[in-house]
Amino acid sequence: MLPMLGFPRLASTAAACAILCAAADIAAGAESYPLKPIRMIVPAAPGGVTDIVARAIAPRLNQQLGQPLVVDNRAGAGGIIGTDTAAKAAPDGYTLLTVFDSFISNPFVFGNAPYDTQRDFAPVALLVRGPQWFVTHPKAGIRTLNELLALARSRSAPLSFATAGAATSSRLSVELFKSTAHITEVTLVHYKGGGPALTDLIGGHVDAMIASAGLVLPQVKNSRLIALAVTSRERSALAPGVPAVSEFVPHFEAQSWVGVLAPAATPKPVIERLNAELRRAIAEPEAREFLARQGYEIVGSSPAQFVRWIGDESAKWGKIIREQAITAE
Repeated sequence: MLPMLGFPRLASTAAACAILCAAADIAAGAESYPLKPIRMIVPAAPGGVTDIVARAIAPRLNQQLGQPLVVDNRAGAGGIIGTDTAAKAAPDGYTLLTVFDSFISNPFVFGNAPYDTQRDFAPVALLVRGPQWFVTHPKAGIRTLNELLALARSRSAPLSFATAGAATSSRLSVELFKSTAHITEVTLVHYKGGGPALTDLIGGHVDAMIASAGLVLPQVKNSRLIALAVTSRERSALAPGVPAVSEFVPHFEAQSWVGVLAPAATPKPVIERLNAELRRAIAEPEAREFLARQGYEIVGSSPAQFVRWIGDESAKWGKIIREQAITAE
């Protein structure tokens, strides 16, 4: 019979062995990972920004990982359905989630999301980010952001801003602009998507809009719209002559971004392997040039940097959403 005082020591030794064995299994698994196809969930319909970025890097990841990477579009409920599917997937590295900035705002806007953005996911990499574009139509008679600010503060007649929807990033950016610039005389007109909003802006039915480069830049290039500013801290390489909003409204910044996450508890060695391969994929000249044409700069963050980004963005947009009582309705 074992002495009673020796049993805890034996138990702790057995536990330590189990932990070491588990760690060795994970390391061995990561070394041989992947052994089967990987599913990359995009919680949006084909053709959107998230889908475009996912499909731009998928062929490169196929080659680098030696396994098919299948883009799986799971649209619905503003991205919540696909995101929840990924949150509940096995944390083995074979299900990934590519997200847009609505990943941050959705839980605040909907209020009852079935997942927690910071608890239920393991951030892998922030891939790209880029400014939105502050645009107006020629009939509005506004040629600079300073002129728009003067009109908005004159209180003679409220300016009208089109948004892609009541709870979209285009609406949130306008709310942040109003708050940071200390203007109140603005009327928001919510549409069911960026396309209808853009159509009415071009037609002169609304005065201005903040939207993604992919949506508005073609209209700027053919002179149907005027670019007043970009919403990043710095000017965009796509149009260095267009100022940043922060040149007129200090501390303003609102960037669109795309990143990749995995379910929480995905082994760290797998996360690190995926991070390295994603950074390698977006660094390819062809991918870099394609994404630059979409208005995005390559980031290729570490997992830890992406964790901080998500935390900072959650604090910023959560505050705006609570202050303005923004909902999906």
